[in-house]
Amino acid sequence: MSNAKQYQLAVLMGDGIGPEIVPASVKIIDAAVKAAGVAPIQWTELPLGREAIDTHGKATPDETLAALDTVDGWLLGPHDSAAYPEPHRSMLNPSGTIRKHFGLFANIRPAKAFHGGNAIVEGTDLVIVRENTEGFYADRNTFAGTGEMMPTPDVAIMHGIITRAATTRIAHEAFKLAMKRDKRVTIVHKANVLKMTTGLFRDVCRDVAKEYPEVSVNDFHIDAATVHLVRRADKFDVIVTENMFGDILSDLAGEVAGSLGIAPSINSSDKQAMAQASHGSAPDIAGRDIANPIAMILSSAMLLRWLGAKFDDDAVLKAADIVEKATELVVSEGTMTPDMGGTASTSGFADAVATATTRI
Repeated sequence: MSNAKQYQLAVLMGDGIGPEIVPASVKIIDAAVKAAGVAPIQWTELPLGREAIDTHGKATPDETLAALDTVDGWLLGPHDSAAYPEPHRSMLNPSGTIRKHFGLFANIRPAKAFHGGNAIVEGTDLVIVRENTEGFYADRNTFAGTGEMMPTPDVAIMHGIITRAATTRIAHEAFKLAMKRDKRVTIVHKANVLKMTTGLFRDVCRDVAKEYPEVSVNDFHIDAATVHLVRRADKFDVIVTENMFGDILSDLAGEVAGSLGIAPSINSSDKQAMAQASHGSAPDIAGRDIANPIAMILSSAMLLRWLGAKFDDDAVLKAADIVEKATELVVSEGTMTPDMGGTASTSGFADAVATATTRI
């Protein structure tokens, strides 16, 4: 039952195509919550990225982090940290800073083909559950410093971290999600070579699986998993894996489903959540009104769904359904951006989806 809560959400436009796809998502959320009978969202725009470097001296200002702690969730646009001036380019990037600051340990990345889209594997409908706090990514696997070092100019060393606690936590997220879907989980690892690290990840996931006897479980090495995704992505349901493997697999799955431009994600803890498209800032097409906003739109729907579950709010869950169904309807009727084989502009697609929310 709806609790008539009025939600406060923040928007961080980011760089590149961010100022195009984030407002498109805001427009559609506003239309969907109205159609669902939810109180209008209270939006707060916060500085982040290249513009924030100029205005606040940091890509992720302290004021932004403080403000995010006061809202129910937020939409994060992509960033182009590779183009930042030094020393900002060498620092932890904005999305990594936010994930680490708020302990957003679960990165949930669906890949679902659209009817009428240009999927490589028709019928793809899977979710990758990616552990977000450790693994082999050096920017987030230590409390202080990073997991990379160069003892000499000619030697670079990295280390990866896998812990029982973090693996247990992400495994439960994967199995709980599978219980709401087709009750199948695939564990992806590289335990034939990385025996102790990804072997621990695999074994802990298997231990957690015993608490979900209704869920069937199998596992693949990461290299085999990529092959199976390309050939039979439609046979997967929920995939759980460590950080780097999850990043690679989710990009591949997005393309298999039709385009990386349709690949959404949410980063969450038990307390907070951030909608963030899986793709980057695409500076080559920024400002041309041709970017695909679907990934950001569906990420926003995931945020609504997370909020609906957290606050036991049926109306906001309905709004999430409306966003997803309106997007699917528009694509099925042939309105798509160029990356999906269509001719629609970013703003034109957003207008079409916002209008379609009244038809769901």
